[in-house]
Amino acid sequence: MVFPHRYRRPYSRSDCYVQLHKSRRLLAAMLRRQHHTTPGVGNGSATPIQLQAIIHYATSRITPQQNFREISVTFDALKKRSPCNFLVFGLGYDSMMWTSLNPNGNTIFLEEDPKWVQAVLKDAPVLHAHPVKYRTQLKEADALLSHYRSEPSCFPSEAYLRGNDKCKLALTGFPDEFYDTEWDLIMIDAPRGYFPEAPGRMAAIFSAAVMARNRKGSGVTHVFLHDVDRRVEKVFAEEFLCRKYLVKSVGRLWHFEIPSAANMSSHGGAQFC
Repeated sequence: MVFPHRYRRPYSRSDCYVQLHKSRRLLAAMLRRQHHTTPGVGNGSATPIQLQAIIHYATSRITPQQNFREISVTFDALKKRSPCNFLVFGLGYDSMMWTSLNPNGNTIFLEEDPKWVQAVLKDAPVLHAHPVKYRTQLKEADALLSHYRSEPSCFPSEAYLRGNDKCKLALTGFPDEFYDTEWDLIMIDAPRGYFPEAPGRMAAIFSAAVMARNRKGSGVTHVFLHDVDRRVEKVFAEEFLCRKYLVKSVGRLWHFEIPSAANMSSHGGAQFC
């Protein structure tokens, strides 16, 4: 499986070899640790998807988008929750890795480019991915914040996703699985957000907050947001995911643990934070 350089800054050749070596070590180390800590995989034998991932990363020059320390943050949460429901915005270098680190769990990927989904699934049919369409553009970010503050269907006490056409930040028209599953972990590393006409991650961040607040099961929802060095990601994270729920910051990754609205001391009003 060959991933084009779609979501990351280009490395020099020497950087690529260093990162490649680190990614191979990373996956091997994580799989060893997982066998000793994850229920159901403590017998020392790798699952088929894990074996496939080892072969893939051992023979590829393509490396995961996140670095060792950033990936380790999500892996630490997966060790405690796997097998779990893991939602990933984006389909890229790390897709095989995330699937392999959630053995026997449900890991799905949401990707804005349908041709890219077809190309990836042709070479890696084991991955579970859906093409999706976004209603937003990055250049609308400030206007979308103003819209949310004046549109009742966006308010935390009223917000929902499926069919919520009035709230422009609600992700609508997505696969039923997206709405029907209660997600334990949500990784936001897409869609693209580095040029004005790109979809941006505004709606993904808002919708992750809505899903976390609407959680019915026990425990918190873990939300991981990458590229927080960019203005829009940071502003929308602070507006919807909330600084008070930020539990870890490593590199360009923020990790939030968001309780359901039922477990919040105060969950009324027109703001999330």
